[in-house]
Amino acid sequence: MTSASAAADMNAAQNAAGITYASAGVDVEAGDRAVELMKDAVKATHNSSVIGGVGGFAGLYDVSRLLTYKRPLLATSTDGVGTKVAIAQAMDIHDTIGFDLVGMVVDDIVVVGAEPLYMTDYIACGKVVPERIADIVRGIAAACSVAGTALVGGETAEHPGLLGENEYDVAGAATGVVEADSLLGPDRVRAGDVVIGMASSGLHSNGYSLVRRVINHAGWALDRQVSELGRTLGEELLEPTRVYAADCLDLARTFPVSGSAAGQAVHGFSHVTGGGLAANLARVLPQGLLATVDRATWELPAIFKLVAELGNVPLADLERTLNLGVGMVAIVSPEAADAAVERLNDRGLPAWIMGTVEENSDSVLKTGADYVQGAKGVDGGAVRLVNAYA
Repeated sequence: MTSASAAADMNAAQNAAGITYASAGVDVEAGDRAVELMKDAVKATHNSSVIGGVGGFAGLYDVSRLLTYKRPLLATSTDGVGTKVAIAQAMDIHDTIGFDLVGMVVDDIVVVGAEPLYMTDYIACGKVVPERIADIVRGIAAACSVAGTALVGGETAEHPGLLGENEYDVAGAATGVVEADSLLGPDRVRAGDVVIGMASSGLHSNGYSLVRRVINHAGWALDRQVSELGRTLGEELLEPTRVYAADCLDLARTFPVSGSAAGQAVHGFSHVTGGGLAANLARVLPQGLLATVDRATWELPAIFKLVAELGNVPLADLERTLNLGVGMVAIVSPEAADAAVERLNDRGLPAWIMGTVEENSDSVLKTGADYVQGAKGVDGGAVRLVNAYA
């Protein structure tokens, strides 16, 4: 029987029986099964502020504690994971991609000093496979627990004909709160401040279009054992994003200087995502100030060296695409710098002093890839990268 006649027979059968949602490719029962498999993990992120359980039309969060704030400011962020999901799908490992999603969202909120209160997620897929959807959400829930954020709701949408059966994408949004006089940002940063780097866990969730292109060009398979990495290539590429929210909030609360927000020692954070270190750091500096970052203060992790060598990728392109081992940056007053580094290291987060902030004088060379002035629509300060990586 030809494919044309088989299709005709199928159409005839459907016309006789009637077209159903299931025959159109959407399995409502599978969606219900996915909820059953994930709901315990979601409930584990709930605290006394979460009202109701899993499955409501809207997630409810009791914000009555904000009545103790003088002027509460709500912070919000939304993001996805990007093409890293292609690695998860190729490896059929789905319980870690949630860390990438949560990290991309809550760690943008914490940059302004806000505590991420609650988060929602959205998963679009070609076919609901309950176990796979549950794995994704379990990862999201586990990361929310690390961040101290409640996962209060989400949505799984089945899109047959738009996405393949094994394809999916994830996105999420979160809301946080910060007291107005504790808001962090460029207006707090001063000349003389110290720049502290916090280590990334790997590639995190940015630059995978470049990384995947390099790997495909080299002809490397994901199951290839790579001695420099100490594991397979796929395992390295799927390493979850480090979630910094709890560490950053702890740092800001530990060094308030005499308990006054106006005199707090932590002046700002920068989440190093798309655009790289220099561009993201420049966004949180005021006009007229320059952060000089010394590359010699840290060594490039092996995965970044590997991408550079396999693809012959220029350093300038690496630096404006990948985090190169630095996932978050803190800007602190000089008298608190050493104690801040010690605090982060004691929490198990490798951190080090990587630079200083100064007036942006006329003597500074303001051209070339090593110098960035403002970024991503923010007409802010400047960042200069100096020396070679250790």
